[in-house]
Amino acid sequence: MSALEWRAGLSLASLFALRMLGLFLILPVFAVHAATHLAGGDNKTLVGAALGAYGLTQGILQIPFGMASDRFGRKPVIVFGLVLFAVGSFVAAGASDIWVTILGRCLQGAGAISAAVMALAADLTRDEHRTKIMAMIGASIGLTFALSLVAAPALYRGIGMGGMFELIGALAIAAIAVALYLVPSPPAEARGGEERRVEAASLRGVLTNTELLRLNVGIFVLHMVQVAIFVVIPLTLVHSAGLDVQSHWKLYLPAVLISFVLMMPPIMAAEKRGRIRELFLATIGVMLLVQIGFAAWVSTSLSAVVLAATVLLTVFFFAFNILEATLPSLVTRIAPVSARGTAIGVYNTTQALGLAAGGVLGGWLAQHLGNVAVFVFGIAAVALWLLCARGMRAPGQLEQRTLRVGSVHNHQDLREKLVRLRGVRDVSFDPVQGIAILQVYAEQWDEQAVLDIIGGSA
Repeated sequence: MSALEWRAGLSLASLFALRMLGLFLILPVFAVHAATHLAGGDNKTLVGAALGAYGLTQGILQIPFGMASDRFGRKPVIVFGLVLFAVGSFVAAGASDIWVTILGRCLQGAGAISAAVMALAADLTRDEHRTKIMAMIGASIGLTFALSLVAAPALYRGIGMGGMFELIGALAIAAIAVALYLVPSPPAEARGGEERRVEAASLRGVLTNTELLRLNVGIFVLHMVQVAIFVVIPLTLVHSAGLDVQSHWKLYLPAVLISFVLMMPPIMAAEKRGRIRELFLATIGVMLLVQIGFAAWVSTSLSAVVLAATVLLTVFFFAFNILEATLPSLVTRIAPVSARGTAIGVYNTTQALGLAAGGVLGGWLAQHLGNVAVFVFGIAAVALWLLCARGMRAPGQLEQRTLRVGSVHNHQDLREKLVRLRGVRDVSFDPVQGIAILQVYAEQWDEQAVLDIIGGSA
């Protein structure tokens, strides 16, 4: 990777880490805290709603934020979203009942910057390094999660839940500084120059793209299952295994760290050999097996609960991290550059809706049908995802072709015709040299069809 790509990857990973640390810090302790310290916190459905409320407002606002980043630029949208996130954190810090906490979580989610961050990462990196950058961001999220598992119990004991939410707000402010001063600005060609327009047609194209729909289904299921099981796992470890919440990190931390060691070799090998599709499908299969394992885990004897949980969590995070890296990489490869923020906005909307659905459904199922029902639900959801994903096509290797177009009066009209052709991902022009620069999938594009359109427009 180039120096710019390294800087982009590391700075965006750190930005994501600061923001996600704020979210993850409450995950290991909130369910236990709410049951004893918040009015209404003994209702598991409301506790699940508090965990998932963040995802609800994320789901509503990801598309508008993604489209805004296409129109107004990535960084202004990122900074605005972080301000909203900080405000929500300070509201939640003062909560004494579950409903005010839910309000604060909704405001946190209103800072829906994920689409803008991922689009900026794509703007600053080449396709052949995209999954590596997404893996760096994913690794930072996972390491942040591991850190939160260790730090959360100590912080909760020392400063309480209110202090933790205040710390989250401070981390959001630090993330603003990272966005302004450390993250590179995208080059003019990635922003699309002054020709960039956000149109309804771009959103319609994203919503009707079959391959993008498959990926959107995947991220919805992945995060729905993730949140749902964490409504159950902390309480199960407390009640069934007698493991105090302050000791949960002893399970989580090894599981997360081992999963990171295991995840990179298959990603690197799949990228090198062009086998991303095969890795993707195999990892969904692993996730299905994990859900089956969790369903059995809740019925094991007490002596086996902790060991089984450690193994299952390790495999879960291994599969989760691979999928978390490959999904956005595939989205940015399939979506046209001019609608990249919009496509990632739709992707992150379904991700956020998955977070919301996982919290609410996980809490409701645990409350009314028992803990096993949460994992049975996960089995069904992941199995349907695997069935949906089986028909996906890998985008292939992106290559550049340069063709002479001569004197063309309307570049935008010609570009719109060319990007509709199969295998053509994006087109830009150099009017001085009279050439068109095409980004194409070599095994898919029809060069003669392109030449026919160029010949008719010149």
